[in-house]
Amino acid sequence: MAEFLQILASGLTVGAIYALIGLGFSMIYNTSEVINFAQGEFVMIGGMVTVTLYAGGQIPLAVAALAAIGITALVGIAVERLAIEPAPQNNLTTLIIITLGVSITIRGLAEVVLGKNFYHLPAFSGDTPFDLAGAEVTPQAFWVIGSLIAVMLALAWFFNRTRLGKAMLATSQNRMAAELMGINVKMILRLSFALSALLGAIAGVLTAPITMTKYDVGVMLGLKGFCAAVIGGLGTATGALFGGLLLGVSEALAAGYISSSYKDAVAFIILLGVLFFLPEGLFGRARGERV
Repeated sequence: MAEFLQILASGLTVGAIYALIGLGFSMIYNTSEVINFAQGEFVMIGGMVTVTLYAGGQIPLAVAALAAIGITALVGIAVERLAIEPAPQNNLTTLIIITLGVSITIRGLAEVVLGKNFYHLPAFSGDTPFDLAGAEVTPQAFWVIGSLIAVMLALAWFFNRTRLGKAMLATSQNRMAAELMGINVKMILRLSFALSALLGAIAGVLTAPITMTKYDVGVMLGLKGFCAAVIGGLGTATGALFGGLLLGVSEALAAGYISSSYKDAVAFIILLGVLFFLPEGLFGRARGERV
């Protein structure tokens, strides 16, 4: 039982990271129908910028993390303004290819500027683990899961209680109708990229003390986050949440009871299985019915 709880805690921690990244994919897809394959680079930027600002020891870790999240949000706005907005909006394939190009460009710049080394952040509350029924759970795991809960509550409040959030929901439901009602759709699209980048940066900051960070760390994390979003139902926050947790726990169970060699294959096996029986995902809805 202690071994199972240890594996479960590890899976929930990793799954929470996947859920945060998946939320970013869903955020942009809802408002623009674009699958942003640069989402993983937002994760990388969040972690790497935090390490860079904190490395000198002159800036407290909390300040460095908040600054990195803000900088990443600005990068998200720049991506939308410079790469997505000028492109033909009626060709989704072109837009997806553009996001792949943005991903490669950001990753290349990070490699040139910051090098190929691994970087590490200290755990937010120390490394002394807690004993939970025999399982050793690090404090950073509580930070990850707690941050996911806080993000979900904040998004629920934002979309249900603020005019800007309701404008984003209206845009996701029917873009043309939103424009006719006077909603600035271009501004909403930029906001969706900013929020998506912010979510990715949070995941990057939380991940750096656990697995370290590197210029190409966003490649696999981005793919896993995409799988989480699609498994749960692309475009739904609930789907991204449960898809990420399901994926993280499944990977941990496969690594713990079968072999760690198969861990990365689990995501794509589950993805194929879910799409074969439920093409819209576990919580997916038809276009125009998402919330």
